[in-house]
Amino acid sequence: MTAPAIDARSVVKRYGAFEALRGVSLSIEQGEFFGLLGPNGAGKTSLISIVAGLSRATSGKVEVMGHDVVDDFRAARHALGVVPQELVFDPFFTVRETLEISSGYYGIRRNDDWIDEILENLDLRSKAEENMRALSGGMKRRVLVAQALVHRPPVIVLDEPTAGVDVELRQGLWNFVRRLNRDGHTIVLTTHYLEEAQELCGRIAMLKHGSIVALDRTESLLNRYAGTQLQLRLSGAPLPASLVALRVAPAAPSVEARPAAPAGTETLRIDRYTDIERVLGALREAGCTIEEMDLQRTDLEEVFVQLMKETR
Repeated sequence: MTAPAIDARSVVKRYGAFEALRGVSLSIEQGEFFGLLGPNGAGKTSLISIVAGLSRATSGKVEVMGHDVVDDFRAARHALGVVPQELVFDPFFTVRETLEISSGYYGIRRNDDWIDEILENLDLRSKAEENMRALSGGMKRRVLVAQALVHRPPVIVLDEPTAGVDVELRQGLWNFVRRLNRDGHTIVLTTHYLEEAQELCGRIAMLKHGSIVALDRTESLLNRYAGTQLQLRLSGAPLPASLVALRVAPAAPSVEARPAAPAGTETLRIDRYTDIERVLGALREAGCTIEEMDLQRTDLEEVFVQLMKETR
């Protein structure tokens, strides 16, 4: 039987009296493109740190490609590449030297062809001989991605890889990562850009307060909260009480949300298109004037907001 790419069983992590992870169990199969989502402080980084061997679980067990991250840490770390949130770099080396040194950490010699390919795909070739100190924040993040890939790990963890980078890099990065996934690499993504997770991830786990509150295929999560949202900009009178139960809560502050809606905007959830007639009738009776109206399908951001609200 093939071992999971990552297998976490009843993982608990405490920092003094604070419990960052509360018995998390999670199995990610080889070849998956998996999303790990949650608001700030949900425990995502704590779990990744344990998987990567940067910290130890208070209790529980974690394996990477069948290798225990404590008892068989060398094999577990060799099977894993991690792109961290923080910009961590050595200021004394060029980009190419940084990747050559990273290769050496894993005992890989004559890795120039793969380094060249990574530099090309991450649009770093023109910066290969520049010192790390001279790079912009977005370029430094590209180098972090390159370092995680330099030893061709079967499992790649991307912890907010596109934070603070431009649209062009995002597109190039995701094209490269998709190719890696098609070639059999397991990708684990954490991101606050939920549209990225919806587009890329086949399966998603959502964490809150150190516990998993949802774990399912992306399509199933969307179908669970299926429906249409009717966005209205109203004037003349407030939303009538008969429609308040249909109101959709605004996005959580920790989510990279859409721009704030104009004053007077209300978003209502409807199950069927025939419900629109009832909504419009109630608005007319209440004296509301409809300035704008738009129909929107449920997306992962709305599912995320609903789940976080349900699990308070």
